[in-house]
Amino acid sequence: MGVSMAIRKEHPAFARRWRRNALVGAILGMFVALVFGITIVKLSSGHLMEAFDHAVRPSLLESEG
Repeated sequence: MGVSMAIRKEHPAFARRWRRNALVGAILGMFVALVFGITIVKLSSGHLMEAFDHAVRPSLLESEG
């Protein structure tokens, strides 16, 4: 009536796979953080960006001099 549950030692390949997956996850997380940081920096200085929005841009007007 007993259930036989074998106790097995984990194969070393599983530990290597876990470390490799953790490294890939960390690299992916750093890439996401980098893209997020660049986005925040670009958006925070948005008043300096001049895009084509059908408005007069003073920087394109010829100065009278």
